[in-house]
Order: sequence, then C-alpha cells, then structure tokens
Amino acid sequence: MNIISKSTMAMGIAAVMASCTNTPQTIDQQVDALYAKMSQEERIAQLHGLYMTQFFDENDKLNEDLCKEKLSNGVGHFSQFALNVQRNPDQLRDMVAQMQAWLIKNTPNGIPALLHEEVLSGVNGMDATVYPQQIGLACSFNTELAEQKTYQTGAALRQIGGFMALSPMVDVVRNPSFNRLEESYGEDGYLSAALGTAFVKGLQHGDLKEGVAACTKHFLGYGGGGDADKKELMEEILLPHETIIRTADSRVLMPGYHAVDGTKCVANKNLLQEILRDYLKFDGIVVSDYGAIEQIDDNMNDVQRAAAALNAGNDVDFPEGNSYRHLPEAIKQGLTTQENLETAVKRVLKIKFLVGLMDKDAKLYDEGHIEWDTPAERETAYKLATQSVVLLKNNGILPLKQPSKIALTGPNAGNMWPMLGDYTYQAMRFFWKTSIESDMHPRIVNLRDGMTNKLPEGSTLMYSRGCDWTEEVETVVESSGDPRVAYLVNIQNRMIDSGEEANLNEALEIAKKSDVIIAAVGENAILCGENRDRKHLRLPGKQEEFVEKLAATGKPVVLVIFGGRAQVISNIVDKCAAVIQAWYPGEEGGNALADIIYGNVAPSGKLSVSYPAEEIHEDICYNYSVDKDPRVAYPFGYGLSYTTFDYSNMQMEATSDVKAERFAVSVDVKNTGNVDAEEIVQLYVSPVDNVANHKPIQLQGFKRVALKAGEAKTVTFQVSPQQLGYYKNNEWNITPGKFMIKIGASSVDIRAEKEINLTGEETTMPLRTAYFAE
Repeated sequence: MNIISKSTMAMGIAAVMASCTNTPQTIDQQVDALYAKMSQEERIAQLHGLYMTQFFDENDKLNEDLCKEKLSNGVGHFSQFALNVQRNPDQLRDMVAQMQAWLIKNTPNGIPALLHEEVLSGVNGMDATVYPQQIGLACSFNTELAEQKTYQTGAALRQIGGFMALSPMVDVVRNPSFNRLEESYGEDGYLSAALGTAFVKGLQHGDLKEGVAACTKHFLGYGGGGDADKKELMEEILLPHETIIRTADSRVLMPGYHAVDGTKCVANKNLLQEILRDYLKFDGIVVSDYGAIEQIDDNMNDVQRAAAALNAGNDVDFPEGNSYRHLPEAIKQGLTTQENLETAVKRVLKIKFLVGLMDKDAKLYDEGHIEWDTPAERETAYKLATQSVVLLKNNGILPLKQPSKIALTGPNAGNMWPMLGDYTYQAMRFFWKTSIESDMHPRIVNLRDGMTNKLPEGSTLMYSRGCDWTEEVETVVESSGDPRVAYLVNIQNRMIDSGEEANLNEALEIAKKSDVIIAAVGENAILCGENRDRKHLRLPGKQEEFVEKLAATGKPVVLVIFGGRAQVISNIVDKCAAVIQAWYPGEEGGNALADIIYGNVAPSGKLSVSYPAEEIHEDICYNYSVDKDPRVAYPFGYGLSYTTFDYSNMQMEATSDVKAERFAVSVDVKNTGNVDAEEIVQLYVSPVDNVANHKPIQLQGFKRVALKAGEAKTVTFQVSPQQLGYYKNNEWNITPGKFMIKIGASSVDIRAEKEINLTGEETTMPLRTAYFAE
C-alpha cells in the first residue's frame, strides 16, 4: 500500500494555517484564530476520541463513506490505535497515513487527529519491544536507564504516527494486594517521582515536536492515598505528578476512576482546578480514563454527567465521546457554559500545535520501512531486566557451581506469560480480546530459553513443567461501577492454557536426579492486573504444595517468583536455598535471569515495596516508622548481591542555612568481595526536632554505583534544604531544626549517619523548586 507523501500532507496543513494568519503569531494566537473559524460541531468533535480500526476494511483500506458519516466534523483523538489491531508497524503507519490525509483534505478545517497508545512497558503494539514492568523497573533505582527506555519508546511510537501516550502510571501504591500495583513504582513518593520524571523526560525527548506527549495518571490517589490526610496527600501522593509537571513539562493528565471526598475525580473541581491548575499551575489538557465520565453518579443523566466533568476541568472524553456528545444539550440547559467549552477545545488545539501536528511541514509519521525491537532496544530491555531482579535469599547456592545437573520446573519456566505484565500488547490482547499472541513478535525469551541459551559447558538442563498456575479460576472482577463489568465477568472466567502438560511425577523424577532445582512460580496475566483480584497473596493454585514436594527431594531449591506484586512465601521460604523476585522482566527476562543464576551478572535490584510476611490488605510503608514492621519479611530498599559492600568515611557539614541552595553529603563505598557488582546507595532523612511535621524516615536520594571487586568510590549527594521541608497552609515550609542524615543499603540497614542543623529563619514558598538530591 502506498503511503501519502509528506509533501502532500504538508500542503494540506499549510493551507489550513495560511487561512488562519498571514503574519507570524504565537501558538495561543493561532489557536484563537482557528477556534473562531470552527463550527460548534467541529469544536465538540475535538473533545472526544474514536477507535480508528472501525474505518478500515479487512485489507486495511479506508472506508471513506464511513468517514463521511462519522468524521465530517473531524475528530480530536484516536484511542489505542496500535493495540486494537494485529498489524506490524509498517501496516499501522499506512493506516494512520490514510486517515490523516482524509481528515486534512475532507474536514472543514483540516485538523489532524491526535493518536494515543499505552506505553508503560514499551509501545502497546505487535513487534514492539517489551521492557520490564514498572514495579520491577523501580527496583533498578536507575533513572538514566529508565529515561533511555522511554526515549526509545517515544521514537518508536512517533514512527507510526502516535503523538501522545497514556503513560506513566505514577500512583503511590502501599497496599500489597492492589491489583494494579505492578504498573506503579511502588510505595515511595520520592522514588516514584524520580522514575516518573525520567519516564516523561525520555518519552518527550526534551521537545514535544520530536517526542511524544506523556500523560500522568491517575490523579489523585487511585492506587491509594486518595483518602489520606491533606498533608500526606500533598507531600507524598501528589509528589510524582508535581515533579513531572514542574520539571519535565508534562502537558497531559488523567484523573482516576475513584472518588475523593465523595466526588469522582473526573468531576472533582477541588482536584482538577484548585490543586492541579491553581496550586501546581498545570496548563495542559485533562483527559478522562476510559468511560470514567459515565461512572460519575448514577443519579445523574448523561447530560448532567457531561456538564459535571467539563465544569470540573476535564477536557476530553475517552475513548469515544459517549458523554461529551451531550454537551450541546448541557449548554442549552444552562448546566455548563460556552466559555467552559471554549477553554477545553483551545487546550486540545494547543497540544496539537505543541506536538507539531499543525506545522506547515508537519511530519506525521516515518516513511519507508519501520524496524521495531532493534538490537539497541533489546539491549536496554536486557539491562533493565538484570537490574530489576531482586535476590531475597541466598544460602550460597547462587551463583550455581559448574558443572551442575539442573532441574528446571514450574508453571512459569517454559512460556512467555511470566515475562509480560499488564498493559503489554500481549497481556492486553489476551485479557480484552481473548487473543493469544505469538512469542515471536517480538521474540519473548522465557526462562527455559535463557537457561538453555547460556548453559555453561559441562552442565545439563532437564525440564518438566510439573505444576500448573491454578486448577480453577482464582480471580474475581472487582465491583467498581465499571460499565464493562458484564463483559469482564465473561472474559475473566477462564485460565491461560500454557500448551504443555504439567506432570508432577516427571518433575519430581528430574528433581531427584539433579544437583539443584530451579522452581519458577507465581502469577500470570490473568492472575494479576487491572480488574483482576485474587483472594490472597500466597502463590496461586497448588504451587506452594508443589515447592514443598520439590524440597522434600532433599535437593536445594532456587525459587524464582514472577508476578506483579510481592507474594507471601513465609510457609516455604525456609525450605528454599535461594529466592529471586523476578517480577515481569520483559522480553529479555529469560536471558537476564539465566545470567544471574549462572553468575555472569551479579544481582543488584532493591525492593521498591515492603515485602509482606503475611496477608496484608491495607497500606504499609517503610516511612511509617523507623522500627521494623513484624509483618514485613524484606524491607523497602533491600536486595542481596553476590558480593559485600563496606560504607565508610561519611562527610557532611554540621549546619546549613534553610535558604542555602544545597549541602553536600558523601560516603565511601567499597566492594569487599571478589565479584564485580553494582550497589544502590540510599540516603534517608529522619527528624530530630519538629517530629510532628515529618515522617520518621524518608528516602531523599539514591545512586547506583558500579564497583569492580576490591574497588572503592566516593558517592556524593547534593541535598537541598527544601527536601527537609513540609506542606502546611497551602505552602511549602522550611523550618530551622535538627535532622539525621542517614546512608543505607536499605531503609533498615543504615550504615552511617550524621546530624545536620538547619539554621536561619523559617521560610515559606508557594511551591518547591528543588525536589531531588543531585
């Protein structure tokens, strides 16, 4: 199929822009001029999306008659355009080219559509690189590599004509059982803010005309904290959104499905106006989560719900504008105003100008062949996977001694599903479309593949699945008011078929013949994710019983746990020689884990959550107390290595003025073992005075440092006194007083500490200007 040439597209857009002005204007002036030319129907069309695939036949040819019927006034957005169809990037680009050309040529003002997709773990499309899930990536504490990942993702999405992404999810999640914990960066606001900011900076390329507009979600407290007191809400739950908006220039935000103070977020004026726009000075667009406006209030009708969302400050109705099509009637009834409509439409038009859709020489997609999942992208996926894995226990069995007879078993050993978190193309297609995608688009390396590929000379690898994930459906659909619930009940009542037999006796036989057993257990895409709740946090099905039978052979068991959240293993951990938390490690997960198990790479991940020792269905967080929580098996920031590290010579001035720009904290870190490795040095702050204004302990800096065996380096943090401040009376306050600055290998493993005295007069500011230690 021929694609539309850039020159032809540019001529169409140029004609639109030339009709707006004959002299150079600011973006706001161009938006005003374009808005003035639009009919009311065109304006409202900019406030909703549609699914693009409905306009194409089975041969990917645009149905122009349907376009004339449904798109005569244009459209603001196309929703999830890559996920909804099994097409490679060249085919997707060709479809986008046809659609944009039609819109530019056949609608009154020739305005291109803004196409969006999910990109949490890479572009949500066939052939796109699958990076580790966010909860695992958070354990890398690597902002530089996280930014590199999304830089690659932004470039890939832009190639096929995508200009906006409905990512990242930056909810601060403290409930270990929350079904969407895997999409988050864990329980800490500071870590979530640092990694979320890196995500957006990478995705947007520092220039929206080169990158992709990011969308932070879910505003505010959907993953927990929405009902927190105002102080915690503003200091911690808000922090990721605040830093992304103020330091990464994010221009798109999505409210959550939930209610705060009794009002759904998408219609919550306190959140969307007072906090978001008045306090944070956000000047971008607010887009609804899919179908969220329809869930505002069952006692309202469609017209009232549409007005409530627009009045609160929600600009766009996703995915198909089912609510905002009622806006003309809402204005007619006086439930909302033309001024509110104008504000929302102009915000949408402005983002289209900012991303370059309206440029006279607009590049709407790449021409020529598009290659996704390049060697460079796979290398990034591999590096992130190796750094995301957390070694929880090791009695010395790892790395494996060579040569060894290895028995590999378990439901997550020989298939692609443990590599794939929710909001990957494969998991989304399975859950929402009931379609099982190939593990070759891209190539998903499972654990068996990786251990076979990298098997050391002289060693042998035996394999038998041995156990299935579950014997019956274990998940239930949450009753959240989601209008999709009837459909969800139908698609949820099923299990994943691995395509292979789980023969317990065969697995036990190879275990008895082995020197060591690798047991791959945990969750999969039907057992964890959005709208998927399990009743407990223990291993699913009969997996725990299976591990006990393996241990009963007398051979050492290395437990490799996959999934989207920490799982309670207290009943079996003492029977295992080692425990690895692998999360959903992405397309290179099998290779990364094999390299760690065989000792080619030392594990370096640190927990981004408090790992529970028992069933916990409420919020927990390391910063609630400096004392160890007995319900927690492994604390935030914890993770073992194949070597040991010594911390010494902490240096810091004893005082700093509250108005100082920064004060320095340094520590020497030495690799005292015989294995090259990386350590994540963590800086925490605890109050000595004014304890009521601060959490007992709070992460305020971290640095990943590579150290060869025997090597030492000095790690220096430049800390802003603003990081020692607190929220009060709608301002940021920095008060003189004493604080303990702590350097640790985890939140409870503090290796050095010194007291600092902040001096001077109490200072207040509307908003912080410094958020992170440098």
